[in-house]
Amino acid sequence: MTAYLNALGIICALGRDQDEVRRNLFAGDSSGMRSESGWVSERVLPVGSVPGELAALPPHLAQQNSRNNQLLLEAALQIEGPIQQAIQTFGASRIGIVLGTSTSGIDEASRGIADYLREGHFPADYDYRQQELGAPANFLADWLQLSGPAYVISTACTSSARALMSAQRLLDLGLCDAVLCGGVDSLCKLTLNGFTSLEAVSAQRCNPFSVNRNGINIGEAAVLFLMSKSPAPIALLGSGASCDAHHISAPEPSGKGALQAMSKALASAKLTPAQIGYLNLHGTATQHNDAMESLAVAALFPAGVACSSTKPLTGHTLGAAGALEAAFCWLSLMEGTVPPHVWDGQTDPALPTLHWAKVGDTLQTRCLMSNSFAFGGNNVSLIIGDAP
Repeated sequence: MTAYLNALGIICALGRDQDEVRRNLFAGDSSGMRSESGWVSERVLPVGSVPGELAALPPHLAQQNSRNNQLLLEAALQIEGPIQQAIQTFGASRIGIVLGTSTSGIDEASRGIADYLREGHFPADYDYRQQELGAPANFLADWLQLSGPAYVISTACTSSARALMSAQRLLDLGLCDAVLCGGVDSLCKLTLNGFTSLEAVSAQRCNPFSVNRNGINIGEAAVLFLMSKSPAPIALLGSGASCDAHHISAPEPSGKGALQAMSKALASAKLTPAQIGYLNLHGTATQHNDAMESLAVAALFPAGVACSSTKPLTGHTLGAAGALEAAFCWLSLMEGTVPPHVWDGQTDPALPTLHWAKVGDTLQTRCLMSNSFAFGGNNVSLIIGDAP
């Protein structure tokens, strides 16, 4: 069954709505990456933060208040009209929610625990439900008063890509007529310090696939698609996943797991590599990720494919990254152009040469692929294109 992507809400370092994100994305504008102190002791780091006040949760949902849920609410409000139309059309029990996250409300929990250790009690606004991994789906279901399946997938940096795959399965199984799917992750000290302890965080804007690459930047985002059986111009055409289980944090160096996920996605969509017009790379700018991904891409696309990593524009948004970069493919189809690869242009002679997208490059074919790779050798590839 075709999974149509009817509407998109999006907020990230590139902007707070579709128009602003689209404008900055295709211009290759990385000014949303700002150097900030206070996240990691004695370090100033570029982060992809969303500036300004976020939408407040309704008072009756105050116990679910977290920055993560506020970001999600911002994305949902952008497409509230189509969501309400779907509720009227299908009924509250026929609409599912599948989201990806890795942080949920852990920042609020960290501050609550700090208060407890200092004062002997939790602050008045702390509630355990803020930090549960299922919190984003529970919040959205409560806010919209939906009674269909609602759950969260947390597989690190493939979480929200898997959420889109899972949403399509709910449609295929006939359990839902529409699914709100995507991902959300907010900046917090836990993730920034965790990646710093792995020596994976760069003190400069990340530089994917460059010989000078030296690590990731972290960002935050919320992305929400309305996926349904109702025809729309753009659809999720295919998906593929693999788990090579090579290492708890390092990717399998030959790229075989990534290659398997991409190949499965092509088979799922009944497409050949030559039919892919653009590839959004996982492209974290770590030594090992970029090396293995370039090997996998070169093996699958011997004739080349226009590609870029968009993480210099948004930071790595972790659990939200898969849905965010699928959204960039959705926007590319709307715009007819592709996101440029922003880097220093210094190729790594140890890596295969890839075909880097530039500002103003247009789509050559209307099928786009997006890669997401995660700890534990967890790999997902999605294909988005014109609906058949």
